[in-house]
Amino acid sequence: MRKKELLALLNDDQGNDTSMPKGDRILLIDGLNLFFRNFAMLQMVNPKGVHIGGLGGFFRSLGALIRQIQPHQVYVVFDGAGSSMNRKNLVPEYKSGRETQKITNWEVFDNLEEEHDSKIDQIVRIIQYLKTLPVKTVSIDKVEADDIIAYLSHKVLKQRGDKAFIVSSDKDFLQLVNENVVVYRPIEKKFYTNKFFKEKYNMPPENFIIYKTLMGDSSDKIKGVKGLGPKKLQQLFPELNKWEVSWQDILDICERKFKDHIIYARIIQEVNELEKNYKIMDLSNPMMNEKEKEYINECVESKDLPYIPKMFTDLYNEDELGGMIRNVDFWLRENFIKLVSKNKL
Repeated sequence: MRKKELLALLNDDQGNDTSMPKGDRILLIDGLNLFFRNFAMLQMVNPKGVHIGGLGGFFRSLGALIRQIQPHQVYVVFDGAGSSMNRKNLVPEYKSGRETQKITNWEVFDNLEEEHDSKIDQIVRIIQYLKTLPVKTVSIDKVEADDIIAYLSHKVLKQRGDKAFIVSSDKDFLQLVNENVVVYRPIEKKFYTNKFFKEKYNMPPENFIIYKTLMGDSSDKIKGVKGLGPKKLQQLFPELNKWEVSWQDILDICERKFKDHIIYARIIQEVNELEKNYKIMDLSNPMMNEKEKEYINECVESKDLPYIPKMFTDLYNEDELGGMIRNVDFWLRENFIKLVSKNKL
């Protein structure tokens, strides 16, 4: 996205509608997604030979996002312990095989176990750093970051002009795009607004959950309908391009036309499995109980945002991050002083 387009998005993407107030911008970051991208890309080690790419890169990226989006509030969200179990209970294959991934940085680590331990150490350290900054860190046991972010994306919108910016390369978040929710995919360096999503997928964002259910998601080991590709999907279901379609609408179409094409028949035949897939991917209904939602509500309302720059600097020096961030004191002032003042209003 060009600088002029970004400025237009940040300042007022309501066009000439002067009745729409300019509200707050809230940044919602998928913490592990941001960490893993930096961990894989940056092979930097400190003078002791300890890998610091994920740790230092995370905060460089965080600062860049704050400068780019200029938020009034920042949330960093992590998966809780055992977060995928609810979905695995529905679809046992969900995210299977991820624990056997190949080593990312052969030049730094001798084996997969060593790399795994480094990831854990750096993630724990990131959370310690975040506690010194005026950002809200959220994690709930047995709840995935996707569900927390999905819930937050509408809970943080307090007034008509507020806008939530979700930062993640996970395509599941695209189903949440609307006039007040924008998804930034760092892997593409693209802001998915309503307009951009429609241009790319030729359908309203509300239908993306249908798209994902029928197409499947290989990254999460979720099978789609055999023989169905993006072009074929839109040929068989042109309604997806025109208006919001429900899952029941899809089933009704298939029941009327199951003799016309094998894909319609397969959807009817596999309806039970497809409905499970729909449920685990549907972020409009996050997998959370009322107690967990209440915890997030309290987090949203909380004004307790510590800002302890000296502690951040002490941690930085202790980890010997060196030049990962140029001029740490200036970086802290540039990115976080405004957040402190904005959250006191």
